[in-house]
Amino acid sequence: MPVAPLLPFTVTPNRKSAIPTSFRLTEKFILLLVFSAFITLCIGAIFFLPDSSKLLSGGFFRSSPAVETNTRTGLESSNSGSAGNVERVLDKIKKDHEQALLEAKDTLQKRPEDIKNDILNEKKKVGNDGPGQGGKDVNNLPIVEYRRPIGATGQEPVDPETRERRAKIKEMMKHAWDGYRRYAWGSNELRPVSKQGHSSNLFGSIKGATIVDALDTLYVMEMFEEFDAAAEWVEKNLDFNVNAEVSVFEVNIRFVGGLLSAYYLSGKEVFRRKAVELGEKLLPAFKTPTGIPWALLNLKSGIGRNWPWASGGSSILAEYGTLHLEFMHLSRLSGKPEFAQKVMNIRKVLNRLDKPQGLYPNYLNPNSGQWGQLVSEICLQEGVQTLWRFYSGLTYIAEWKGGLLEHKMGHLTCFAGGMIALGADGAPGDKTGHQMELAAEIARTCHESYARTALKLGPEAFRFDGGVEAIATRQNEKYFILRPEVIETYLYMWRFTHDPKYREWGWEAVQALEKHCRVEGGYSGLRDVYASSPNHDDVQQSFYLAETLKYLYLLFSDDDHLPFDHWVFNTEAHPLPVIRKDQTDQPNEVE
Repeated sequence: MPVAPLLPFTVTPNRKSAIPTSFRLTEKFILLLVFSAFITLCIGAIFFLPDSSKLLSGGFFRSSPAVETNTRTGLESSNSGSAGNVERVLDKIKKDHEQALLEAKDTLQKRPEDIKNDILNEKKKVGNDGPGQGGKDVNNLPIVEYRRPIGATGQEPVDPETRERRAKIKEMMKHAWDGYRRYAWGSNELRPVSKQGHSSNLFGSIKGATIVDALDTLYVMEMFEEFDAAAEWVEKNLDFNVNAEVSVFEVNIRFVGGLLSAYYLSGKEVFRRKAVELGEKLLPAFKTPTGIPWALLNLKSGIGRNWPWASGGSSILAEYGTLHLEFMHLSRLSGKPEFAQKVMNIRKVLNRLDKPQGLYPNYLNPNSGQWGQLVSEICLQEGVQTLWRFYSGLTYIAEWKGGLLEHKMGHLTCFAGGMIALGADGAPGDKTGHQMELAAEIARTCHESYARTALKLGPEAFRFDGGVEAIATRQNEKYFILRPEVIETYLYMWRFTHDPKYREWGWEAVQALEKHCRVEGGYSGLRDVYASSPNHDDVQQSFYLAETLKYLYLLFSDDDHLPFDHWVFNTEAHPLPVIRKDQTDQPNEVE
């Protein structure tokens, strides 16, 4: 039924009216006192009454039936004199209060535009739940009740130096974005020296890679004007109906991941719709005898193939192995289990295969289901001890090729420090210390690869043989293309240890980027980090905005900004909410 709107008291200029429409000053004062007392009473009830945790979790936020049941049971038990139950109940109430306060803090940080979107989404949900709709919206997607996860935006750091450094990184993001917007808007990437657009064949004829890749970074840094401009471009111009071949891996981590993250942060339906649309266009890549996807796919014809250089046309582990996160979220947001089934099948295939030396080789033939050339670059937990090598006090991850070790470590592999630290956080107690030590050693080695160059930025790969350590010896390994993996490990190590050296190492990288990579039009990669002066490659990679600057910004942010308990980063540093195990029966809800 219609509800009459609540209107503020107004003073009418018609003083001859017989109906009083205004209040005298004393009356207004009394009303204000009554209203203030009421608000004070409500706040006191919420935060100081013994049962306020239920009020918070059940009234303003989602309630946990398990907690409420256990709380009731515990209280009943306490009446019979069980001190242990009382302590557990009090502990639950304390934790419930802390969680509610964290959610309240996050809710209060919402900007007006987000609140408006929440209201519009609720109105749309009510309108689409009418007879005959079947819980679908106009795009045939299931109605999803959007809840912004915890920690989407954060507070200013208390420490003045940390706050100043974080502000500097935000200014770097603005410089990179402004250069792209001015000289390459709509193109995939920017040439900051020649001040024009740039595109590789990885995206076929899809446009706007930098826009989609940067969406969540803009939001996280609270650059909302720029975010809104990017969202408008996505709404009006992002088109996947192209007759072109794309890299399934790159399009997934940058476009699908970027759109999913932007949706979870902002609640804008256009991002969910575009992510599902693109995900559906990638599904034909899985039409192989084994279900292991092709590396390349024509989005119009659905015809796929693999890179010819990849061990006789094999699929690459690092590519097909990283589709899982995005496709699980696509199933949840689309209501279509096919996305999840495709990536779960990849795990089943891998689990059935023998692993040489306990390691997963890089190449797998999607037709025969047999390993290709036996090359292992990324070590999984069971193979860590096989690949760890020590050279003059530095720990590194070597490459195993057909039974021979190549004592080379790539910049890309430097993400492993953060990966191992993340794994150690959930490891059994007797293994945590050892794993954290390995993670710290990898972080130190990767820092050394930066410190031992003339420009204080790391090479694409570095070696440990021929009398050298953590140094590139071949010309085609000396370049730096604004990669994020070393900074990524610094972030994880900082979050888990709070050792100040990781922030200092990150700041060293900021200074080097500013000194050697910043140009008038943006930021450029370097051709040789050992040269005495920078030789720019004239490309501002989209992942510089998506990953490098985001990781740096979070390195100098508080831990409750995109906390690891609630968010997980995809391969392109796009944060996605953690899917909890207890949500399996609620396919349209995430954390």
